[in-house]
Amino acid sequence: MNGEPLLEVRGLRVAFGGQEVVHGIDFHIGAGEKLALVGESGSGKTVSALSLLRLVQGAEVQGTARLNGRDLLALTERELRGVRGDEVAIIFQEPMTALNPLYTVGEQIVEVLQFKKGLTAGQASESAVELLAATGIPEPRRRASAFPHQLSGGQRQRATIAMALASQPRLLLADEPTTALDVSLRGQILDLLSDLQRQHGMAVLLITPDLPLVRRFADRVAVMERGHLVEQGGVVQVFNAPEHAYTRMLMASRPERNIEPDPPKGPEPTLRSEGLQVAYPVPIPGLRGWFRKGRFVAVKGAELRIEAGRTLGVIGESGSGKSTLALAALGLLPFEGRLQVCGTDWDQARRGKQSRSLRQRIQVVFQDPFSSLSPRMTVEQIVGEGLEIHEPGLTPQQRRQRIEQALADVGLVQDPAQAGDWLQRYPHEFSGGQRQRLAIARALIVGPRLLVLDEPTSALDVTVQKQVLALLQRLQRERRLSYLLITHDVDVIRAMAHDVLVMKDGEVVEQGACGQVLERPEHPYTRKLVEAAT
Repeated sequence: MNGEPLLEVRGLRVAFGGQEVVHGIDFHIGAGEKLALVGESGSGKTVSALSLLRLVQGAEVQGTARLNGRDLLALTERELRGVRGDEVAIIFQEPMTALNPLYTVGEQIVEVLQFKKGLTAGQASESAVELLAATGIPEPRRRASAFPHQLSGGQRQRATIAMALASQPRLLLADEPTTALDVSLRGQILDLLSDLQRQHGMAVLLITPDLPLVRRFADRVAVMERGHLVEQGGVVQVFNAPEHAYTRMLMASRPERNIEPDPPKGPEPTLRSEGLQVAYPVPIPGLRGWFRKGRFVAVKGAELRIEAGRTLGVIGESGSGKSTLALAALGLLPFEGRLQVCGTDWDQARRGKQSRSLRQRIQVVFQDPFSSLSPRMTVEQIVGEGLEIHEPGLTPQQRRQRIEQALADVGLVQDPAQAGDWLQRYPHEFSGGQRQRLAIARALIVGPRLLVLDEPTSALDVTVQKQVLALLQRLQRERRLSYLLITHDVDVIRAMAHDVLVMKDGEVVEQGACGQVLERPEHPYTRKLVEAAT
């Protein structure tokens, strides 16, 4: 690096209530440089970055953080207001929560321009449209009048980038800016940030656990573990020859394929659909909308088949129809066509009042274990809830034994006899990986034949993701479970799926064996998804 760094951090320590969580870390960023701060959840990445601007409530911060020679940690609150959003801007992880739902995106950018640049309302409005256009949003003038909920995930993230760039900052803090996005949108947002960084000469501090993203984007990388900065250097140097054991562990955390290659077929498929179509009513603008509704077809004639012991991976961008397909398979949406679970038609089961027994055969594991587990229920209540519905004749002792065995089956305890201490705990007392194991135990306890896995690892760190996928692989081999795996992560598909189905705009554009679809994709859209993941 030539000359003085733009930002130089020395001896940064952060504590809460006297308990230190960041332990004297040093790093620097040069003007126009891209530094990635990586590590698992709880490693101190975000706390370290936001503490530089004193944006972490209750944090006790020590050390120095010199930006252009001024120590940010020694500035008064009033002086810091001139730095925040002006010299240093932030892009947050989840754009839907970062944007105010009561104002249009244009109004929110105008507010920044008027406050930071002193522009008139007319000047700020025109500049807001220009900023949105610079981020690649189609029809920027129309989008400026849209509220956040009216934009797609990628468009919302582009709007937050436009807000961050409004004051032409010297340093951009990007806190996991692509975590909530599809793999193709991640690539687009990364390319956009790289282009804007070159155009404006900004430095970027990227906070992320995503190592492939770091390799593609950053100049240098700094690795954090439990509040310590354990390794830093050039991206090529650290990725090709990591020195610290923790860095090597992160590099080795890609999912591994360990599934039965060709499980024997049963007498009938676990899930089969013919001409499956799911449609929603939508309002029609104008007078016609007073008398009838329009129709939006979210899944268009899907044909799929899952045999016992096999995994069908469904990939596609947001809005492609993946989750709608999963909800139809669970019997939670009305549909047209034929849909069978374990040889029984969903429509037939509903008419014959057999839907409860059919629901016992198909269970679901959701994306975010923290939001899918009731915070007011204990482990015993959460895991045993399905038994109360599907096996009400069990005695309390029998139910508890089944719950203890389920906790052992998913690896939360080594022996069912050790599970007693866990039963009265609540979800907030567990880590993300442990909560996902609880969600899997809840699904498995009723003895299903098919699990719908809706992005089961996207909310987890790479090391925990690898552990949960290994657990799912083991359970599938032992119990001949079938999985309907919904994900946008091609690495997860590569590790888990026997067969792959690719969806775009509600249509199945390609399907076949996993190796064939991922290694020799035929459809241009499939090729785009696979290339974006490399």
